[in-house]
Amino acid sequence: MLPSLQPALAFFACEDPVDTTTIQIERQVHGDGTVCWLWMNRPEVHNAFDETLIAEMTAALLQIGNDSSVRVIVLAGRGKSFSAGADLNWMKRQGSASMAENLADAERLAELFRILSECPKPTIARVHGAAMGGGMGLAAACNICIASTQASFATSEVKLGIIPAVISPYVIRAIGERQAYRYFQTAERFHADRANVIGLAHEVVAPEQLDEMVSLLVAALLAGGPMAQAASTELIRAMANRPVTRELIGETADRIARLRATPEAKEGLTAFLEKRPPAWIRN
Repeated sequence: MLPSLQPALAFFACEDPVDTTTIQIERQVHGDGTVCWLWMNRPEVHNAFDETLIAEMTAALLQIGNDSSVRVIVLAGRGKSFSAGADLNWMKRQGSASMAENLADAERLAELFRILSECPKPTIARVHGAAMGGGMGLAAACNICIASTQASFATSEVKLGIIPAVISPYVIRAIGERQAYRYFQTAERFHADRANVIGLAHEVVAPEQLDEMVSLLVAALLAGGPMAQAASTELIRAMANRPVTRELIGETADRIARLRATPEAKEGLTAFLEKRPPAWIRN
């Protein structure tokens, strides 16, 4: 049994000025920190992507990502699935479109994944049910992926005669090149335990414990300094897959030296020495 998160978190509908028909936004308040839940809301088609969902999610992520009151973003899906990937009717329309229209549409989808991956806030994918194709891409593009034991994943595109192109940078980053050779070509469907083994899912829990595990991670994220967390994600992107050279070592020293001089770092150290919570934690 997972320990409960205290204090309890309050939910209320988000009043952000984003007109949506395919997503819902809820805010979760914890002291002065806000957690935004971004729900894909096309349960009748297992939250499959179409032009509208892509546009609305892109706009919402841009807005939430730039909201200084938001500390964490949780991406989730209504209904039985996280996301079944691309809507087949949308794909059929694109198959008959001109090359210019097809390219523009693909670029809009690619931009959605880039914006999610580069979001300045910590992002958590709450995965239940199917996460197919682009749905698996969303899980990989988030900083953290928590999956139900009933979740399943696949890069299923080759079965439709296409490739997982726009999600590939994020899926390969998550599972590695070697695993990608297998799953991009076989399109095998695999379950959450396998996703955990190959690096896609950070945690796998029973369905009834999924939200509790998300809450535990949210609590851990809220305890960190927001500027430091944003700098940490930039650090990972800058350091990943680079050889250790004198230039890289110098860059790491420069990054920590600059951060130590910020008000947030000074407050964090002072709070630690004074044995009190830092200013960004207010219960």
